[in-house]
Amino acid sequence: MKKFVGAAALCLLTNFALAQTSPLGLWKTIDDDGRTEKSLVRITAAGGVLTGHIEKIFESAKQHALCDQCSDERHGKPVLGMAIIRNVKQDTDDKALWGGGEILDPNNGKTYSARLKPVEGGKKLEMRGYIGTPMFGRTQTWIRVE
Repeated sequence: MKKFVGAAALCLLTNFALAQTSPLGLWKTIDDDGRTEKSLVRITAAGGVLTGHIEKIFESAKQHALCDQCSDERHGKPVLGMAIIRNVKQDTDDKALWGGGEILDPNNGKTYSARLKPVEGGKKLEMRGYIGTPMFGRTQTWIRVE
């Protein structure tokens, strides 16, 4: 019985650790300057695929902004509530990375390939948007809210 209880506790702790090192949750996005808080994005999973929606925009002037520069079905739609991360999956070779999908910059309507990497035990998320290869892109560090 003691072995069963110990194994169950170990499984719970392992699951908790994995949950904290996954990109799932609510994240405060920080602009490229590393200081300016821009929004809150909730990343969820369905069928092993991650999606991230904007839940809050901090700048009051942009609360009702539309994605006028988007070139897909998001064109003219409200940025608040919009899916800006789509089709991201866990890397099969490196389980600490998620990629293969895209991230939208609603300020310019451009989409980039996305790579997500939880760091500092899942307290932060390195969000890299790039074109072609991850070497040609930019990284923002987001902060876990929940």
